[in-house]
Amino acid sequence: MQSRYQLTVLPDLRVGIEKIKVKIMKKTIFILLLFISIFSLSACQSTVQEIIADNSSTATTEPVESTISESWSEETHGNETDPDYETVFPQDEVNRINITIDPENWDTMLADMTELMGEFGDGGDMGPSNLPNNAPEGFVPGGQPPEGERPQRQGELENMPDQADRPEGGQIPPEGNFDPGGRNQGNNMNVTDENPVWVTATIEFEGDTWEHVGIRFKGNSSLKSAWSSGSLKIPFRLDFDQFEDDYPETEDQRFYGFKQLSLANNFNDDSFLREKVTADIFREFGVPSAHTAFYEVYVDYGEGPEYFGLYTMVEMVEDTVIEEQFSSDEGNLYKPEGTGATFADGSFNEASFDKETNQEEVDYSDIISLYDALHADNRLSEPEAWRDSLESVFDVDIFLRWLAVNTVVQNWDTYGLMSHNYFLYTNPENGLITWIPWDNNHALFGAGRQEAPSLSLGEITDRWPLIRFLMDDPIYEAQYQAYCQEVVETVFVPEEMTEIYTTYHELVAPSVLAETSEATTLSSELAFDRSLKNLIDHINERYEAVMDYLENQSN
Repeated sequence: MQSRYQLTVLPDLRVGIEKIKVKIMKKTIFILLLFISIFSLSACQSTVQEIIADNSSTATTEPVESTISESWSEETHGNETDPDYETVFPQDEVNRINITIDPENWDTMLADMTELMGEFGDGGDMGPSNLPNNAPEGFVPGGQPPEGERPQRQGELENMPDQADRPEGGQIPPEGNFDPGGRNQGNNMNVTDENPVWVTATIEFEGDTWEHVGIRFKGNSSLKSAWSSGSLKIPFRLDFDQFEDDYPETEDQRFYGFKQLSLANNFNDDSFLREKVTADIFREFGVPSAHTAFYEVYVDYGEGPEYFGLYTMVEMVEDTVIEEQFSSDEGNLYKPEGTGATFADGSFNEASFDKETNQEEVDYSDIISLYDALHADNRLSEPEAWRDSLESVFDVDIFLRWLAVNTVVQNWDTYGLMSHNYFLYTNPENGLITWIPWDNNHALFGAGRQEAPSLSLGEITDRWPLIRFLMDDPIYEAQYQAYCQEVVETVFVPEEMTEIYTTYHELVAPSVLAETSEATTLSSELAFDRSLKNLIDHINERYEAVMDYLENQSN
């Protein structure tokens, strides 16, 4: 089924030569003016290159080795080209990306993580408790970053539960995350509300080079688990113009049209497929969702390139998802987290709705309107009027599509069990708040995992009113049931999924089995071998479960 938000993006490889000439000419004029100004002020006889190096050393944390990468082109590095999905997110191959981090910056990253999350490898039975052999020389757990100005740190740690004071009154969920039955599951692994530090890195891909790229560690449980277990397979975030103030030549630098990208480490997934496959299923069923692809990641922090393992590259929602899958990216984008993200009555607080766009505007009226419509007094007495009001602020159809897919495939780390792992985007085209799923590595699990919500959703309480209230409405419940059937007949068909699982399993096998003990999330090679059968068994079980559920509803 074709998504009404899905946009098939074809790479535009025919950028005019004149645009490239103008871009380079502007940079050349800027550099020449800088040369003349510095030269006249210093009155020295050194070469122009020496002048730039001397001047820039006082303004940046590392010397500028070049002004424009020799491999720079508008097509690969510029901001005037459309995102090239075929190159960055191929569906039939594993890409390789090389990341070079200055040893001093690498040491800063590790020392910063020690400050945020404790000593590397201190997780006991989670993994080795000592530093790996390839830790940088001189690194001391608990040490401080090098002297001088501290590198950039921005925002709150992803998925950090909201710690704001709760408003008085209303039905407030218990502290932390919790399940629909009321059993507290708030076992938060983080110890800070800050993101890890940004440093610069050099990226190499397909023979091209991107210089002075921002890189940091990212994540929640995936980050803490890798760090605590002593595994260097830590998830990363890349921002290609993060340091444009320090390096003007990287202003609006892009990676084939992408500003930011996320490298997920496939934590807790011995198949390495769940993040990718689940995102694809959502998007194919008409739910806005990030594109993904497999990447072998090599990191050089001073000792030559080392294989950090097979990652999943994930498109960033605040970057190109809202730009490419909606008519405009100028709406409010939120990444909800914590108490308010449950939408329970009386739970709203601004701290639970981290703004990813329009951050300068302290206006949450769109979210408040959704709260008001959801909890209106006429929900039971005048259901038609209640539905009209809700649908005037919230894209109910997209939410029901998400709910059907999410419940059919089984996902136990998102709304209905946990108050995180989704975005909300107020679509400028129609003013409706739209649901966007995120972080799917805990989907597609069957027996043996924490119990996911049942297909009937009968156990979900009004602590999760976006589910409970809609399922209490006969019109919405019937639509949800129709979508459950459509899911298993169109995008989650056993025969087709078996082929997809088998193809991807064979594709990633060499990359997975090449991972080393110092940098892996894989529990064992046997677990990887068995993961294919587990996924195939799961799809067959879910198909039967959906058919049984629908039959019981019709009786």
